[in-house]
Amino acid sequence: MDLLTVISTILLFYSLLSILWKAFDRWRNNNCYLLDYVCYSPSDDRKLSTRLCSEVVLRNKRLSLSDYRFLLKMVVNCGLSEDTYAPRNVIQGREECPTRDDCFDEIDDCTYTMLDELFRRTRISPAEVDVLVVTVSMFAPCPSLTARIVNRYKMRDDVKTFNLSGMGCSASPIAVNLINNTFMSRKRALGVVVAFESTAPNWYSGTNRSMMLGNCLFRSGGSSFMLTNDPALKHRAKMSLKCLVQTHVGAIDDAYNCAMQQEDDDGCLGFCLSKSLPKAAMIALSKNLQVVAPKVLPVGELALYAIRELRHRFWRSKNNAKPAAAAAKVNFKRGVDHFCIHSGGLAVIEAVGKALGLTEYDIEPARMTLHRWGNTSVASLWYVLGYMEAKKRLRKKDRVLMLGIGAGFMGNSCVWEVLRDLEDGGAWEDCIDDYPPRTLVNPFMDKFGWINGDDACMEMYKP
Repeated sequence: MDLLTVISTILLFYSLLSILWKAFDRWRNNNCYLLDYVCYSPSDDRKLSTRLCSEVVLRNKRLSLSDYRFLLKMVVNCGLSEDTYAPRNVIQGREECPTRDDCFDEIDDCTYTMLDELFRRTRISPAEVDVLVVTVSMFAPCPSLTARIVNRYKMRDDVKTFNLSGMGCSASPIAVNLINNTFMSRKRALGVVVAFESTAPNWYSGTNRSMMLGNCLFRSGGSSFMLTNDPALKHRAKMSLKCLVQTHVGAIDDAYNCAMQQEDDDGCLGFCLSKSLPKAAMIALSKNLQVVAPKVLPVGELALYAIRELRHRFWRSKNNAKPAAAAAKVNFKRGVDHFCIHSGGLAVIEAVGKALGLTEYDIEPARMTLHRWGNTSVASLWYVLGYMEAKKRLRKKDRVLMLGIGAGFMGNSCVWEVLRDLEDGGAWEDCIDDYPPRTLVNPFMDKFGWINGDDACMEMYKP
């Protein structure tokens, strides 16, 4: 073998080795790991007791007697406890004229408390963060909220920042997807997401019943989490991202209009939740899960679903005179161990649970989250996940399906795989032993259970 042949062989071998190494390195850095997350727990002076809720309702002098009765009925039926939180301007009776300081009081306390705790738990310095995403739907100051955080923590001048606004309750998976896409072009990067809703400037003080519902459901809360694609940090991570799917059905007019910020006939700004929202949610989730199913379910389950669907269609076409058999459903529990459902309201939780064939055990985290924290918008999924972890349900190799729905209308989901047994109490630490209660006590029922009575009772109760 001559020298030229030897050199050619060595170069060929080196080139092949280099290609294989680059492919391996790309695969190794193509993962997305959840290092840790923090859910915000406001101070006790912001809790909405039964009495305080009634006072807030009765402050609105625009309401008629029937409006008072309707609003109190909503408070009774919404499924929230006395431990949910509101911004201080609502607690102190200034909900109709919030100031800039009211908005930043709520935002700064939430953001800085969460980030301080997140950096402490992960032992990561703010100067190491490569990507920062803030998602809050209905508050967009200038300078931006990301600029506010960069200034507070003195982050690097090359940090990539993104503000997501108007994305509603389903923005968490969108933020994860945004950071994950950024990871594609950056090795060993760190990304931080801050997710919350600004309720201080968005309290509705009008008489439109579709807009009153938001006051009954939405509460103060937030979450922050850190992601990385650095394989060296995998041993410290809690979960890894397996797949993420976004679905947008905004092209359908009813879906687009079912959850919208707007002014009522009197010029009062609020968030309108129409009766078509449940239908829009089911359409969005149905289309989303059709894409998710092949990614997470075993081949055997997909084959069984195809057989059941064919049998159902054959039966329906063969004998139209008889009631059709129940439509075939995918058994997601064959590929998913835990279901992290957006705690938007009891109706939403029950509808999603019924559509997926879930048990009371499966929807318990979402129901308990709604009871303890209310609808915290984009942060709600992380409170639900926190409940699962505090209850020590999340074991190594388990898979968690996060399902979020929000204005637009969107249905977004992601699947996480648990990398180690998780047992941190987090924001649930001080109350997890009380959940689930033997009976889910409704503190508003005893106080307002008489609201279907006569008008004289109602007049006596009014201040």
